[in-house]
Amino acid sequence: MAPPSLLLGSPTSITFLLLAFFQGPVVGAITFTFANRCTDTVWPGLLSGSGSPPLETTGFALSPGQSRSLYGPTGWSGRFWGRSGCDFDGGGKGSCATGDCGSGEVECRGAGATPPATLAEFTLDGDGGKDFYDVSLVDGYNLPMLVQPSVAGCPDTGCLVDLNERCPSELRSGGGRACRSACEAFGKPEYCCNGAYATPDTCHPSQYSQLFKTACPKSYSYAYDDGTSTFTCNHTDYTITFCPLSNPNSGKGKHALRRPSHEQLEDDVWLASLKKTSGAGALAAASWSASGAFQAVLAIAVVIMLSIAHEHPPLGLL
Repeated sequence: MAPPSLLLGSPTSITFLLLAFFQGPVVGAITFTFANRCTDTVWPGLLSGSGSPPLETTGFALSPGQSRSLYGPTGWSGRFWGRSGCDFDGGGKGSCATGDCGSGEVECRGAGATPPATLAEFTLDGDGGKDFYDVSLVDGYNLPMLVQPSVAGCPDTGCLVDLNERCPSELRSGGGRACRSACEAFGKPEYCCNGAYATPDTCHPSQYSQLFKTACPKSYSYAYDDGTSTFTCNHTDYTITFCPLSNPNSGKGKHALRRPSHEQLEDDVWLASLKKTSGAGALAAASWSASGAFQAVLAIAVVIMLSIAHEHPPLGLL
């Protein structure tokens, strides 16, 4: 028989269970918070890299103004993207106009985005124990996206402008909802950096990748754009915001965000100011507040049930 101090419902067992409730995620895990500032629903897709475990979901709906947080374990790598123009039935079956993963469901279940799609790519605890992250337009573009590390001193990155507005006609896709890469549109080795153009010395920016780079100078514009597009940070949390310059309330009220000029889009000071708005940060805080309240209710319920069990133990514990 177990010592009295470890019996179900004893003060010691209750203490252990409460600690389990409030200790948060697994030690070493980081938090990815997804925030939607678009005026329409976005369906984030998630794909873990080879050898990395899947996160708790591979796809979900995010209404305008909503946020959701997920944990990434130590050493995780993978990519995130937003799907738009989706039509899913009550059973979660359907498809999306852009970024569709081909699963026929809200959950992508190990499938990646169909180009064109804006991608956020992460490798946690990589070389030197640092996180590596980037926003890539190598597979084209469908939605504006911003990646913000939570720690000061680590750079934000992303593509904040609506490239669909300036997409050349030969690259347009999905009825103007997305913009293809030159590789996807034409399939030529010089655009895809393959065949005779498979090295940094032979594959150079094209007029199309330069258009992407001018609009979004911190994003990957073609395969060998590492130098100005990959960023590192010591182990920290990240917020991924869709349509960071938009207002989910469609500009109602005096607190609607002002769309900055192109010069401001390249300004790190303006990017940092996004963290001070009532946008993704406030949404994340609200999400954490709700999560904490839910944990508290669960903990109280556990205490009540264990107290009852302690007073009226099952026959096996008598």
